[in-house]
Amino acid sequence: MNNYRNVLLFILLPLTAFGDSGMAYIAAALSVGLSSIAAGIAVGLVGAAAMGTIGEKPELSGRALIFIGLAEGIAIYGLIIAILILGKV
Repeated sequence: MNNYRNVLLFILLPLTAFGDSGMAYIAAALSVGLSSIAAGIAVGLVGAAAMGTIGEKPELSGRALIFIGLAEGIAIYGLIIAILILGKV
């Protein structure tokens, strides 16, 4: 029960400290954080599959790198969204 109170305090603290723009800061942090975690998971899965593919057919290494770059783009999208959110503050 005490943990829920701490989480609620952690979420509401920027609202009291920064006024109405506190939620924008939380939203920007969540968009960067969650997209970076998702990109890490995606790069890990795609990278493992790409290394297996390159081991069997080395001529496909260019295509494998393209897919890893697409997975990394998830983090960049989160950063762009955070910049757009903070641009409105």
